[in-house]
Amino acid sequence: MRINEEIRIREVRVTDANGEQLGVMLTRDALKLAEDRHLDLVEVAPKARPPVCRIMDFGKYRYEQQKREKEVRKKQKIITIKEVKLRPNIEQHDFEVKLKNAQRFIEEGNKVKVTIMFRGRELSHPELGSEVLTKLAEALKDTVTVERAAKLEGKNMTMILSPKAQKAQKTKKTTQTKGGDGSAQNQDAPRNS
Repeated sequence: MRINEEIRIREVRVTDANGEQLGVMLTRDALKLAEDRHLDLVEVAPKARPPVCRIMDFGKYRYEQQKREKEVRKKQKIITIKEVKLRPNIEQHDFEVKLKNAQRFIEEGNKVKVTIMFRGRELSHPELGSEVLTKLAEALKDTVTVERAAKLEGKNMTMILSPKAQKAQKTKKTTQTKGGDGSAQNQDAPRNS
């Protein structure tokens, strides 16, 4: 976006800050008009014939544009991919630790890349790694969906899990706050014993 003296075209179509057409005029006349109003001449449509320029406060325009971009960035959710690495012959306790880590990552709203690392002769039995991945996905089936199924890539087998929709998790939380029989319990009520 070019402004003021950066505009090198001989003639431009000029509009004012309100969008009113001021017509086609020489660039130096448009610059003089902008200076008289204590504003900037900003090229908004350089590909048009003649190019379209607007008389406006460029500093204020840039400030408002940055403010809008900041709002958009604030509203978007950034999903990162966390990785959990396993071995095909993992012990039960180690598996449970990795399972808890994966569960924590999912609860934070991140995707989880589960990697089985093969060494040496383990590579000749990829079904062992596939069983471990299936076991992990089965343990997390209430909170995750398998985004990418297990796939052998070189010496690693990977699977990507993503959190299920937020609606399902919200309904789960509301049912947990109710009493065991489904009714809300009042703790302040006196007990008759």
